[in-house]
Amino acid sequence: MSEHGKSTFDMDANLVALLCYLANFVCYLGLILSIITVIQDKDNKLARFHAFQSIFLTVMLIVLVPVWMIVGFIGGMVDSALGVPILSLLLLLIVGVIGLGLFVFMILAAIKGFGGEMYKIPVIGNLAEKYV
Repeated sequence: MSEHGKSTFDMDANLVALLCYLANFVCYLGLILSIITVIQDKDNKLARFHAFQSIFLTVMLIVLVPVWMIVGFIGGMVDSALGVPILSLLLLLIVGVIGLGLFVFMILAAIKGFGGEMYKIPVIGNLAEKYV
């Protein structure tokens, strides 16, 4: 398996690694590119690693949003019963920190991927490495 060279759609592997993350900001196009890369490119280790890591990160975000909404709704109900918005503010702070952390990891992984490095996001990176 090579780490550099051409990958999906005859693009350089480092460009594919960058787009797997950044294209998610446009209607989850990064998820689509990542899936296509995993299916088509069997030889390029860099592109496949970042494609798998992007898929896992995006799926995690898609799963966390409904959970956050349900917990926020329950927190709002508890706050209205107490009359003080303590739980909602705490949940908002926790979700904000998690969301900011995931955003930073996504940008950092995109930059490192464009530089040709296989940067591992904690937990997700080890899982992605198993599938490469």
